[in-house]
This record gives sequence, C-alpha cells and structure tokens, in this order.
Amino acid sequence: MRLKFLLRPGWLGAIALVVVFAGLCFTTLAPWQFGRSEETEIRNRAIAESFHAAPKPINEVLPAGRAPDVRTEWSQVLLTGEYLHSAETLAWQRTVLGEPAFEVITPFRLDDGTTVLVDRGFVRPVDGTRAPDYAAAPSGKVTITARIRADETDSKQRPLFDHDGHRWTYAVNAGTVSAGTGVPLRPGYLALAEGQPGVLGALPLPRLEAGPYFSYALQWIAFGLMAIITIGYLIYTELRPDAAPAWRRPASDEPGTEDDTSETEDSDAPRYAGNAKSPRKRRRKLSVAEAIAEEERREAESLNRTDR
Repeated sequence: MRLKFLLRPGWLGAIALVVVFAGLCFTTLAPWQFGRSEETEIRNRAIAESFHAAPKPINEVLPAGRAPDVRTEWSQVLLTGEYLHSAETLAWQRTVLGEPAFEVITPFRLDDGTTVLVDRGFVRPVDGTRAPDYAAAPSGKVTITARIRADETDSKQRPLFDHDGHRWTYAVNAGTVSAGTGVPLRPGYLALAEGQPGVLGALPLPRLEAGPYFSYALQWIAFGLMAIITIGYLIYTELRPDAAPAWRRPASDEPGTEDDTSETEDSDAPRYAGNAKSPRKRRRKLSVAEAIAEEERREAESLNRTDR
C-alpha cells in the first residue's frame, strides 16, 4: 500500500499538527478577528452618527435598569440633576493620549431619583501616584450632556481602596463603585462632553479607523491554507516514483539501465565506422559502496600520476 508511510510516527505527528493548527485558524483565530473588525465598525458608526444627532433625554435612550449595548453606547444624552460629591471616586492607572492619568468619576442623581455614574474627565498625576488638586463638581441642579459608555471590567474584581486621601477604583464600573460607596447606580456610566458643568479634561474619542483586524483574519485563513497545502505537497513528493534515493531503487526501475551483456545488435557482427551503428552497451548504475570504491580508485591513480 503506497500510503502506508503515513502511519509512521513522524508523519502522524505532522498531520495532527497541521489539522490542529488549521482548525484553530478557521474556527477560532480568523472568526475572532472578524468579530473585532465588526465591533470596530459598529463603534465607528455609532460615534459618527452621534456627531449629527441631537442629544436626547437619558430615559428615552436608556431606560432605568437597562445596561448600555452596541445600539446605545456612544449616544449623546441629556441629564438634569446634581452631583454627589461625597461618593466621588478616582480611576487608578489610566492612560490618556499616551500619558498617565487619573479619571474623576462622580455619581449624579437625576430628577427621577435614580443615580448614574459620570466620568468628569482626566487629570495628570503628580509625583507618580498622587492626584493633583482639581476643580470640584458644581453644587445644585445642573443639566449636562454626556456620552453613554458600557461598564469596564476588572478581571480580578478588586474593590475600591483608599490612597492619598481619595477613594480609588481599578475600573470605571457602576457596580464596583456602588458596592464601595453604598450609592445605588444604574448600569454603565456617562463620559462628560467638552464644555459641560463639572468637566475636567474631557476624554478623547477613539479614532474612527477600521484597524488591522480584517487583514489579520485573512492572514489566519491564509496560514491555515498554507499548512494544508504544505503537508499535501510533502505527501505528493513522497508518492512520486523517483521519491526514493537512487541507491535504494532496483536497477530495473532506472530508465535506460539494462544488464551489461545486453546489446542492441549481435555482438559477433562486424562493426564498421560509417555504415553501421556500433552496438551500445548500457552500464549498470553503481551502488553507493561501488561508487565510493570507484572514487577512491580514481584518487589513487591521480596521486600515482602526480608522483611520477
């Protein structure tokens, strides 16, 4: 059976590796990148639409109890109420415009009695880990415009902590801040827009670009196909008639090889130049051992001629 060589451990391992790798490329890695590309497109579309749409009341876009999703995130909304200064919290270890920053998040109680978490913007740290002095949020009732954002997640689910006279959180998450301050908060948070009451350094919007995710997905598909083509080509080369080394093939399998005594014409026939072709003997191909011996013989003869 010509395919019996595929049962060797080396071939089995190579085929298994290709199957696993190609399977990951087609079922996990490429779909993951396609998903990220689609998420980026949805985000860019929502941000672009929010530039032209007028802000709406928050309860019209995001009724109480409903968490932000891909259809509502980045929408601009109007809120009327007052800041709760006592529950203000700072977000730890942030990066804004490529530099370290802290974000100031303050609960905001609406006229209907519910409370949302408002991100007032960022401030730059001093001495590495200390928060600078920054302007307090205005007191009394105000109306603000902000963008809806989904809660961030902290994989370690760390609670709030105190440092340098402030309350801190590792993620801007309404549930975490609510648990640490005792103030019931609606899901998600709102990023304050530029020029609004209480804003500090307004958070910049993400760049409206597709990113490399779609091309990455195509690359993973190409890698999977290349792995399959490569193993197929290796199997094909193993199945070719001339795949085995010459010294392992029988002499009868070599084209143009016959026994030394075979001749195309009678060996006793006279050979005349010009009127009849001389019979041509076909030499048997040398084995590896014979080839080595022949080479040594030629080297010895060459040395002898040199000595003379």
